[in-house]
Amino acid sequence: MSLSASPLIEVKRTRGKGRGVFAKVAIPAGTVFERVPLLVIPAKEVLECEHGGFLSQYVFEYGKGTVALALGFGSLYNHSYTPNARYDDAGKQVKEFRALRDILKGEEITINYNGAEDGTDPVEFEVFEN
Repeated sequence: MSLSASPLIEVKRTRGKGRGVFAKVAIPAGTVFERVPLLVIPAKEVLECEHGGFLSQYVFEYGKGTVALALGFGSLYNHSYTPNARYDDAGKQVKEFRALRDILKGEEITINYNGAEDGTDPVEFEVFEN
């Protein structure tokens, strides 16, 4: 599978969250707007390592005993319990991001870190909803 950068999105600073991913153009519901390769890493090297604390904020759970760092903008999407996008596995070590509803130009794109867009399990940080 060939992967290339998406012309539909950009990273900008966002109040209270640091950085986030934003729509450069209107993105219709159902559109896959980014596909990213994953770096799969043994979980203990990130989650149990004294230097792994920083990286632990940017990885996805990925199989037994592993986590994945999504390249592209994949690890920079902010969390929301009412997201406008979702992510799914899309092949070996690839994730894709898809609009759940129409996303307006300039709107921040958010995902639910629980995996399912309607997941309500608590996350390990303060949540700033827009």
